Amino acid sequence: MHFERHALFWAATALLFAYIVQLIAPALLPFAIGLTLAYFLSPVVDAMGRVGIPRWIATILLVAASTLVIVLALVFVVPILLQQAAGLLESAPGAIDRLKTLIETTARDQLGPRYPEAEATVRSALDSLSAATPSLLGSIAQGVWSQGTAAYNFFTVILITPVVFFYVLLDWPSIVAKIDSWLPRDEADQVRALATEIDSRISAFIRGQGVVCILLAIYYALAYSFAGLNYGLLVGVATGLAAFIPVFGWSIGAVVAVLLAIVQFWPELTPIFVIIGILLGGQALESAILSPYIIGSEVGLHPVWVIFALLTFSYLFGFLGLLVAVPVSAAIGVLVRFALEKYLASSVYQGEVEAAPKDPQQL
Repeated sequence: MHFERHALFWAATALLFAYIVQLIAPALLPFAIGLTLAYFLSPVVDAMGRVGIPRWIATILLVAASTLVIVLALVFVVPILLQQAAGLLESAPGAIDRLKTLIETTARDQLGPRYPEAEATVRSALDSLSAATPSLLGSIAQGVWSQGTAAYNFFTVILITPVVFFYVLLDWPSIVAKIDSWLPRDEADQVRALATEIDSRISAFIRGQGVVCILLAIYYALAYSFAGLNYGLLVGVATGLAAFIPVFGWSIGAVVAVLLAIVQFWPELTPIFVIIGILLGGQALESAILSPYIIGSEVGLHPVWVIFALLTFSYLFGFLGLLVAVPVSAAIGVLVRFALEKYLASSVYQGEVEAAPKDPQQL
């Protein structure tokens, strides 16, 4: 019953922890961002320490460099993105009307004499689209904000995240050592082995996917801009960074880019196909080159499991759940495989009394 007692204890602990996180999730975003940044850049500080730079100096240098990059982005990139975002919001009603006209014209051309019969259905669908789009965008914005002003207040994130980032990065070895001292002594080696495997999978996603997202954001932004897509820089950066959320991030960015291309270029098909080609090229770049070489196969999650995790975590923890769904699911996968291995070796599966081996002479 040794395995059963341990399984019950850790299962109860995990459920209690998940419940507490769900209660305070709105206040955790600055801490989650700070912890993620510290985890992402901790190997850089370790490498600087190996060449003789004290950790506190390496931490200050890294925080200063990160702050400089953010300031440069705020000065040179963010104003352009904000300008394009304002333009996109201003032109959205006209773009929706143009899209409605294109759909109605295409339906009339395709259906011909049968269009009058389907006109009511087409108009009803278009009116629903026109009414649903603003309300959907409003619902998304309200849903993000309503998770809690403490988490999504701009000044809260700006003030707390750097502090968490600095102290976690500075004290990372002490944090790891302290957690290690809390491990059950009889099971310490096994827990360390599990933690090492979990760390390899989480680091593969957070560090690897972070680099992939930055490269994809640069690719999409440049490609859309050269293709002449209105608001291409904004849509490209958003599509690349949204790839941190697998499946959903790229899908939403692709839909937005194609709709903008249709509204802008129709009836010319070549520019629309160019935008579609850029999307397919980005997906091929990610799947065939970036993910295999940067992330590798360490995460090891089936696409169906990824989708399930995203939906479940977003339902339980809101926007924070979307951000942590994949790495946490990778960790859960390691624990589930370990638990299954122990279950198959336990008396629950095999029974209390194993069959006695037969005498070889009787065979």
